[in-house]
Parts: sequence; C-alpha cells; structure tokens
Amino acid sequence: MRLTQLRSFHAVATTGSFTAAARSLHVSQPTVTTQVGQLEVLYGVELFHRAGRGVRPTEMGEHLMTLSRQIFGLEAEAVQLLRESGVLRTGHLRVAAVGPSHVTRMLVAFNQRYPGIKVSVSTGNSQEVLDRLADYSADVGVLAQVARDERFVSVPYSEHAVTIICSAQHPFAKRRSIRIGELQGERLILRESGSTTRKAIETALEVAGVKPDVVMEIASREIIREAVLQNVGVAAVSEVEYVPGPGLRAVRLNNAKVRTYAHVVCLSERQNSAMVRAFVQCAQETRPLGEVGA
Repeated sequence: MRLTQLRSFHAVATTGSFTAAARSLHVSQPTVTTQVGQLEVLYGVELFHRAGRGVRPTEMGEHLMTLSRQIFGLEAEAVQLLRESGVLRTGHLRVAAVGPSHVTRMLVAFNQRYPGIKVSVSTGNSQEVLDRLADYSADVGVLAQVARDERFVSVPYSEHAVTIICSAQHPFAKRRSIRIGELQGERLILRESGSTTRKAIETALEVAGVKPDVVMEIASREIIREAVLQNVGVAAVSEVEYVPGPGLRAVRLNNAKVRTYAHVVCLSERQNSAMVRAFVQCAQETRPLGEVGA
C-alpha cells in the first residue's frame, strides 16, 4: 500500500465525494478514483458504497478511516512541530466538550494567547467526548468525570453542585432546598446514558434508597429545560449549566452531596503535543479560585 493511496481514501472518506477529495488534494478526480480503486483491488475489499455523486464508507472503510485519521493526525503534528519550532502561530485545535459552560473560559484564554490557532468545538456527553479523543477526531476534551483509563490523562478544573430544577408551578418552587428523600415517587426527567450528571444523581438516589418516577430520558439540555418549564417533571442539572429564566426555579439538595466535575482530558500519548500542552496550561491558569486542585 502506498501512502498516496491511503491519502486519497482518507480524503474521499472525510469529504464524502471523489470530486471534493481531488479538490482538497489538488489533483485530478481520475487520479483519486484510480488510487482508491487500486487499494480496493490490492486487498480485495470494498471501501465505499457509491450512490450517485455521493459516497459513504463501508464497514471496512469506517475501520480504515479510524486508522487513517490517526496516521494523518500524527503527520499533521509532525509538520506543525517542524514548521513552527515550538511557536504556536498557526494550526487547528479540535476540542470536544460536555457543554459550553465548562469550556468557554478556557477557549477565550486560549484564543487570546494564540489568535492564529483555529479552534473547532464539538459537544456531547462524557462518553462521547472520550470516544472522540480515542479515535483522534478531537485533540483535547473537557468533560465531567475522571477518565479511569490508562489511555487518558486528566487535569482537574472545577467542581459543581448538582441542583434540582422545577417549574414555577411545582410545589418545590417555593423552597430554597429539599431533602433527597422528597424525590421519592417524584416525576423525574433524566439525561441520557453516559451523562455524568445522570450518574451522579442516580448514585445519590440509590445510596439514599429513593426511587423517583422516571418519566423521560432526554439527551438535550435545551429540551430538558423546556420539559421542566411545562411541568412534565423535575430534573437534576449541574449548577454551572443552569440558566435562570421566567417560570423556572432551582432548588438545592440539603442533605446529599451530589457533585459534577470538569476535567481537561487528552490521550496519554498526546499530552506532550505543543497545542495540547498550551490548552491545558490556559485551562489551569483560568481555573476558578477555590475549585478542585486549586
């Protein structure tokens, strides 16, 4: 296999077409088509489903794309290292985060210090962030849990209480705090599996022997907020993610320590990357006073 063949495959897989791939590689479309075809013939595999002008990777193509993303990600790092000689003037940092509230301060600090670096941000739950780091589609992650996996290194950033939100019509709305036992039988809206906030509240409920009535599981913070406003049920959210508004109330749990945490995470093998180190340093310098690890 030639590197040019793999590069053509990767370009098609990431752009979704042979034409766009050729444009990105500054070669002719027949050249890209030939190189991908040679790769398929050489190993007796089908790498793309071809439908009209668009293409999508087969299952084998998806596996190969995971590897090619790693290969060309490392190549890009090597080029950047040699070109910049340790000075971060240009480049592209891909950040995966569990939500804007955890990462905004870090992004502002990084942009102010390295204005020439392009930053793209994707969001998802903690497991999705780890998955993006593992398959090299993100360089650094900001998530709400310690990655108990030797493939990753985690740097503590902040700690936040989990609070209960309810509509202004709910009986809890007139109170500043409740006991966790009062959630017994209460209509509860949960985040999706993989959410650290969900894990935190479920653990606290189990320890307290409390069984609420789970009425919905929703992956979107915005949809959870709307469901609570409509008095469908109450929900547990991290205080840092709570956005006050008309018709919405936040109530603390006064007899249970339920917490979420923000950590900056990267693959262990990439912790010495100049760009990753720079982002981690910015995060440490902007860490809220008195927070975890301060």
